[in-house]
Amino acid sequence: MTEKTRQLLPIFSLILAMLLWASSFVALKLAFRGFHPMQVIFGRMFIASLCFAIFIPSFCKLNWRRRDLKYLLIMAGCEPCLYFLFEAKALELTSASQASMITSMLPLLVAVLAWGLLKEQIPRLTLAGFILAISGACWLSLASDTNADAPNPLLGNFCEFLAMVCAAGYTVSLKHLSNNYPPLFLTAFQAFVGSLFFFPFLLLPDVGFTATWETGPLLAVIYLGTFITFGAYGCYNYSVSRIPASQAAGYVNLIPVFGVLLGMLILGEVLNSTQWLACGLVFCGIGLSNWRSPAA
Repeated sequence: MTEKTRQLLPIFSLILAMLLWASSFVALKLAFRGFHPMQVIFGRMFIASLCFAIFIPSFCKLNWRRRDLKYLLIMAGCEPCLYFLFEAKALELTSASQASMITSMLPLLVAVLAWGLLKEQIPRLTLAGFILAISGACWLSLASDTNADAPNPLLGNFCEFLAMVCAAGYTVSLKHLSNNYPPLFLTAFQAFVGSLFFFPFLLLPDVGFTATWETGPLLAVIYLGTFITFGAYGCYNYSVSRIPASQAAGYVNLIPVFGVLLGMLILGEVLNSTQWLACGLVFCGIGLSNWRSPAA
């Protein structure tokens, strides 16, 4: 492999991960039509765990460090555990297009978390951009039309925002762990912990085990477990191990673009004119937060 290829591979992996993640909003909407959200989340975690099972012997040979256990649990606790609880609720209440727009704030949340935990400095433009993007997201939610696919978009978008807070914690802890553990192991650890975490939800009376299997929702769950949990997270974790976490988080800005397009093409979702203006405000905030003067 040439040096140029080694430099470009993390970038291509990130773009592929963002495209897959954007499609996950559509896949979740389709899966929820035939299964309870907790059945969907457990199903994708379990399918991904089966994909990783063949790598368990190699994982046993890793040089484990006891002090890293808390970071591993923080990583998995943030994502998939809490992240998917919030995202599942979000996609019950809002549209895939709107949920994907909220993800655009992840790079800003990572910057804020780094400032709070790692004492990194936040430029004034970054802070101003963060406030602008938050304002756009609130406007997007308030301007939403209630319909069958988005019965409570305001609450749904807030749940998606909480999911992004969890994703920011996941990204920071992942970067810390990627110095000592391979991306494949970190992705597998998420899947195994996620399966254990979401299994008890199947024992609840209002969830249970589904006796009937609809082809469309079932294929969506399989897609989520293989292409998203196994594939997208694998690509993202690989890229974070090769480039700075802040740079990798910046590519999340591609998810809203892919998500809105896929939501329109596959689910037939439509944003009203006010929501398009709100989306523009979010992107302006993101652009402002990433702008640097020539002197800087």
